[in-house]
Amino acid sequence: MYHQPVLKNRRTLLERAEKFISEIYFTDCNLRGRLYGDACPLESISSSLSQQRIPFLEAVKQNFEPYQVGDTFGPTWWTCWFKVSLRIPDSWRGKQVHLSWESDGEAMVWRDEQPVQGLTKEGEKTSYVLTDLSSVSFSISLYVELACNSLFGAGKGSMIAAPDPDRKYSVQKAELVVFKSDVRELLTDLEMLVDMVKLLGEGEQRGYQALFTANEMVNLCEPTNPSSFPAARSLAQKFFSQRNGESQHTVHAMGHCHIDSAWLWPYEETIRKCARSWVTVIRLMEKNPHMVFTCSQAQQFDWVKSWYPGLFSQIQHFVQKGQFIPVGGTWVEMDGNLPSGESMVRQFLEGQRFFKKEFGNYCKEFWLPDTFGYSAQLPQLMQGSGITRFLTQKLSWNLVNTFPHNTFFWEGLDGSQVLTHFPPGNSYEMKGKVEDLVNTVKNNKDKGRANHSAALFGFGDGGGGPTQLMLDRLDRVQDTDGLPRVQMSSPDRLFSELEADSSLLCTWTGELFLELHNGTYTTQAQIKLGNRQCETLLHDVEVASSLALCLDKTFQYPSEPLQILWRQLLLNQFHDVIPGTCIEMVVEDALRYYQGIYQHYDIIKVYISTMILSRYTSALRYYQGIHQHYDIIKVYISTTILSREAISHGCSGNQFVLFDDVPLYWDAWDVMDYHLQTRKPVVEVVSPVQIASPGGLRGSVTFTLRISDKSTITQEIILDAMCPYVKFNTQVEWFESHKFLKVEFPVRVRSPNATYEIQFGHLQRPTHRNTSWDWARFEVWGHKWADLSEHGFGVSLLNDSKYGYSVHQNTMTLSLLRAPKSPDANADMGSHQFTYAVMPHTGTFQEASVIQWAYNLNSPLRLIDHAPGSHTVAWSAFSVSAAAVILETVKQVVSTPCCCFQPLNPLLIRPLLSCDLLERVDSSRPAPITASGISISFSPFQIVSLLLYLK
Repeated sequence: MYHQPVLKNRRTLLERAEKFISEIYFTDCNLRGRLYGDACPLESISSSLSQQRIPFLEAVKQNFEPYQVGDTFGPTWWTCWFKVSLRIPDSWRGKQVHLSWESDGEAMVWRDEQPVQGLTKEGEKTSYVLTDLSSVSFSISLYVELACNSLFGAGKGSMIAAPDPDRKYSVQKAELVVFKSDVRELLTDLEMLVDMVKLLGEGEQRGYQALFTANEMVNLCEPTNPSSFPAARSLAQKFFSQRNGESQHTVHAMGHCHIDSAWLWPYEETIRKCARSWVTVIRLMEKNPHMVFTCSQAQQFDWVKSWYPGLFSQIQHFVQKGQFIPVGGTWVEMDGNLPSGESMVRQFLEGQRFFKKEFGNYCKEFWLPDTFGYSAQLPQLMQGSGITRFLTQKLSWNLVNTFPHNTFFWEGLDGSQVLTHFPPGNSYEMKGKVEDLVNTVKNNKDKGRANHSAALFGFGDGGGGPTQLMLDRLDRVQDTDGLPRVQMSSPDRLFSELEADSSLLCTWTGELFLELHNGTYTTQAQIKLGNRQCETLLHDVEVASSLALCLDKTFQYPSEPLQILWRQLLLNQFHDVIPGTCIEMVVEDALRYYQGIYQHYDIIKVYISTMILSRYTSALRYYQGIHQHYDIIKVYISTTILSREAISHGCSGNQFVLFDDVPLYWDAWDVMDYHLQTRKPVVEVVSPVQIASPGGLRGSVTFTLRISDKSTITQEIILDAMCPYVKFNTQVEWFESHKFLKVEFPVRVRSPNATYEIQFGHLQRPTHRNTSWDWARFEVWGHKWADLSEHGFGVSLLNDSKYGYSVHQNTMTLSLLRAPKSPDANADMGSHQFTYAVMPHTGTFQEASVIQWAYNLNSPLRLIDHAPGSHTVAWSAFSVSAAAVILETVKQVVSTPCCCFQPLNPLLIRPLLSCDLLERVDSSRPAPITASGISISFSPFQIVSLLLYLK
């Protein structure tokens, strides 16, 4: 074919190729306009609207009425079921026929009483393949379940805005169409070439080769003449088949579908999101045997198993084939900061046991793409749960500093290390485009150290997952000069490659702190209070149940109720629930789950006091802490060698302060550093100080302050005999908008670092802002206490339900309440009750027993009535001789291994065995029993679990 050579004008050639495949321009004559051929209407379509999410067999019994395309229905969170009857015309014999369906909501196609395909316009899934190259015509009946919400909920005017409860929905298209697969193939070729031109830039020879190839293809291709397509495709195939050199970076492509277990939609909708997404993945696997899909969160698998057992069986089949790969090892993708140490252990314990039971294997990778920071104890918790590899992405969101690695060893608080990978494309929902591959290479911060990276492709957050188009894109560029090598892969294959060449990798020690979303330490205070209280309640039930076993052989340990309650608590620790970054419906669900735990606690408490006892196996968990005693008088320390005030001269302790709190975008998530410039002390007195308790065992005063014309603070300040801290019982009536309430204690201590409690330990953070890394920590997280100490003296700040702190220079600040308006317009509005305490001390916080006193504040004594005639002799099951060790958890193991028993008073036990956090015996760590007890050696911040067998 002869034609005049073109000028080397990059813009005209590029735009010509773009218009040839455009969805907007020249569709009457370009290639895109030929993607679909003939169309015909459906034989009939009728609908039935339901306020509830109902099962299929119940839905089909409802009253269906005729529906016209374009008619509206709703409102938000309702479900509209459609009955669809269709007949493929005889003239379409041998053609690929699709049901073309475009609607506002998320839809699921049901066929023969089974879910078969998700349909979501935002997820680029607008057709269901009825038949591939059918040789006969036939009639089909289908049902379409349509949720009245979009892929990202129903925000009014903005994705993260509070949902619009009155929104209406419609079906814009419902018809049969002939799909032209040869046009799709050619469109994909041209799309990839055009993207290479754009992404490789003007200075790259390979980009110009892509440009001229695309232009020649346009010359050859006549959209109305399919016989011209093979020649054009041949040019593309020749281009894509030109190979890379051996040193090229390898991208491990993995299908992925991050589904937030709750966020801009309630838990119940997530169940359907899982089904819609995963059944679509199954269809893709049937068509693409090389496809690999990674999927986390045992809770979501458990939902699908309960609601869609047929789909779950298909998933198990493809798990065995190695295509559908469970990852993560946790019950949900939890928040990485706020859950307690024991809660994190249970995330792994419940998750790993589920994966082992249902799929035959434990997960080898911890999978947490989207969370708001990562505790320094996570490496040890991973190691103790059989996991040595970690994948995440979120630190690419850092607001100030760029994290310096993509592939590295992460070292935790105790020295445990895990191989960690951040996909350099900085996304867990890539689309298989050239841009994703180019960014993966360009952004890799470990060039020369690591030559393999992950690329997770598929629609995410709201579900959706991969599409056939994404697979086709990646298939074209498996080894194309100018781009990295691409191979469909698995997490195991990726990490095996990284492990094989890991000698040059760097190590990052300590927490992975996300320099964004620091408002999540405070937002939705009721959720955080419920979490802390329920963690304590479940701990106490397990301890009491275990002790009951020791006292009566016929007692039935409440294993099943406890597992249910723990799983509810773990679900609420999902990374958009416990941080408070969810809609009001989710908050209501979460608080209802907490209420259920409170109620079951009362039931189990009675059960413990009335039921009889039986033989069991107990798991004990310890971690390193410190315990000693000292004296405290009023607000200063008094000893024979030191008399010192705790509050700075001329300053007021317990100073409430109010800040303007308007972030750049992520309202419930973010607190920006500029809020610190808006500080306003709360000083207006409503009720002056009055004596509530005059003294003796307790002295206390009360007062009330006005925050604004809508909000007040009422507080009781308490000093108890023999208690080293001053306690502040606080009630806030809070009806603000975009305000941030904190309390400050300027103290007479000077230190470059403050110490904060984290899971099973503590760490230090700077009190200065010398560098950008220091400045980015203007708001940080901690658990029950924070401490600022210099040599011989310090002050600790304790709390019963708060997680946000700031210690700048000598001012200790506890964050109390926020008032964001999206995604929950009523976030934190109402009445709040919480307690914090200030504790001056001599010596270090370890010597002052701050850890133990913080436990005491959070774990009040609980009274359990004894049944008539029950055991009443004072008795202690355990004592710890070392002040640096905390006995954290006593519980029954999840299963009792067979063993021989040897008696030992006061408990009848055999020699103890060490175990990992999954409660599997670890024979490499003996725990010998001596005459004085059990002898165990600890390294700093080490978590130790022991199996204790009773007879």
